Amino acid sequence: MDLTIGQQEIMHAEGHLLATGGPGSGKTTVSILKAAKIAGSELAAGQSVLFVSFARATVSRVKEAIEHEQHIPQEQQRRIDIETYHSFFWRILRSHAYLIGLPRKIDILTPPAEAIALADIRARFPGKKLTDGQKEAKGLAEARECTRLAMDEGRVCFDLFATYAGDILCGSDRVSRLVSDMYPVIILDEFQDTNRAQWRAIQALGKHSRLIALADPEQRIFDWIGADPARLDQFRNVFKPMQVDLRSENHRSLGTEIGIYGNDLLTGNFRQEAYESVKIRYFEPYNAPAMAMLVTTIYAARQRLIKLAIKDWSLAILVPTKKMTELVADALRRPPAGMREIPHTAVVEMEGAILAGDIIALFMQPASSHRHLTQLIELLCHYYLGKGGDEPTQHAFSEVTGLRKGYEELLTARTRGKTVRKNSIIANVLTVYESTCALQLTGDPDADWRAVSRVLEQGACKRLREVAEDAKSIRILDRGTRLRQALSQDWRDYGEYRNALELVRRTFVQQHLSTGTKPESGVIVMNMHKAKGKQFDEVIIFEGWPIKRKGQPLFNGDRIVRSNSRESIDEQARQTLRVSVTRGKRQVTILTPRGDPCVLLV
Repeated sequence: MDLTIGQQEIMHAEGHLLATGGPGSGKTTVSILKAAKIAGSELAAGQSVLFVSFARATVSRVKEAIEHEQHIPQEQQRRIDIETYHSFFWRILRSHAYLIGLPRKIDILTPPAEAIALADIRARFPGKKLTDGQKEAKGLAEARECTRLAMDEGRVCFDLFATYAGDILCGSDRVSRLVSDMYPVIILDEFQDTNRAQWRAIQALGKHSRLIALADPEQRIFDWIGADPARLDQFRNVFKPMQVDLRSENHRSLGTEIGIYGNDLLTGNFRQEAYESVKIRYFEPYNAPAMAMLVTTIYAARQRLIKLAIKDWSLAILVPTKKMTELVADALRRPPAGMREIPHTAVVEMEGAILAGDIIALFMQPASSHRHLTQLIELLCHYYLGKGGDEPTQHAFSEVTGLRKGYEELLTARTRGKTVRKNSIIANVLTVYESTCALQLTGDPDADWRAVSRVLEQGACKRLREVAEDAKSIRILDRGTRLRQALSQDWRDYGEYRNALELVRRTFVQQHLSTGTKPESGVIVMNMHKAKGKQFDEVIIFEGWPIKRKGQPLFNGDRIVRSNSRESIDEQARQTLRVSVTRGKRQVTILTPRGDPCVLLV
């Protein structure tokens, strides 16, 4: 690889280092080469270079680059550890949590489990239109409960990993030195997005380890979870690093003007009439023509990539909201006007899918326990409380209340030797429950999972049909996966899936910390925020349009800028669109409604 002058400076730098640059400027690539150089000549026995990033996709891309692209010798590869910030801090916690008063045995409180645990607090603060005082009270109540769950029950939520790891590192110089002895050099990817707790832990590590921070000041799109625009200055003041600026370089979309266009989006000053490999197209602001233009645009992009014979090509459809992700995924499954379906992967919020997976796993277990039905009702309640993430809806609370009352009614009826009334909320749950329990399972985990899902999908209970629909997002039973092997072993040991629920839950926890996923390929639909840290051969950005509703105000919710209002343009909106645009390597197409185009484009 031919290194630029800036990259050569990074390779030769000693001591703490701050490398800044835009998307595709080569920060990550040169940091991999520098890590390999250090691993090959500067480490003592038992030491490694640590590379940490926020996105698992970035970690996967770095691993792939080390293994296949940069031809780094095996011995050096083995001495580069690549992790997410979460997984690194969890390793520190798991070994040393007792030093700060946490129980000896701790577990991860996954986001769905956290949502369930905090549901009662959130029920006291319903809706989004809270006063500042209510927001503060809600935040304090949630923080207190998360602390109690960690300290009393040993269940630690993700947001506390960095806080507690920082407490350990700042409170014990011995542990801090131990970590630094293992990792004398630590590379901090996406450093501009670190929050206060992460920065505190990093400062403790920097006392004994050499820090290499990689940052794009214009790619800070996580202010809402604690990223601070002053972070780079804080790093400069504390560590006095050598600084290298790569902002003028672009290797990702070389030969295009995608990077130039992305930079112009930040200022709103478009210096050119047109930009090479950037297309803006306008659709009629109605569902059918909008989706038809999206589908035909995908057809054309896919054909271009196939003609180029790119191995494992990737085409991302980036949208502004979770709702749009689902709408687009549905449209690609059932395109308008009889067009062909487009095979794709939708990157959706996983809370509902994970909780639906718990329910299917329970159905795979034998119903011999008298608590089996009770567990189902508990899991159904958890499904509704947790599927909305940190904003459970009033509908969710209503469903939970109805399910609990219905189950109490069933128990009362049974003690009197009667059947529950036919129009009870629990009646259809019970019918499908009995049908599922009567299934003859085979010992093939994938076939049995599908068989249970099919009964739920075709059953009379709309709630369990909803569960089956959410579970379709789960991809954990492919051949060779650990879960499939574990379930198969469970069947061989007991002649039944005695531990299916525990095995499925353990798999989802491992997935949260996993760094072994491969970069996406094919057509991928995702929220614009989820594209951070990724790159694709082509990108299509697709936003919503104004919708007229009889007797109601105009709905304009699925836009890149809130309500597509000039008054709502802020730095976050510009940075988010710029990040999305600069994910593309070969071409970017922006689809926006005619008559009311995105205000950032004009």
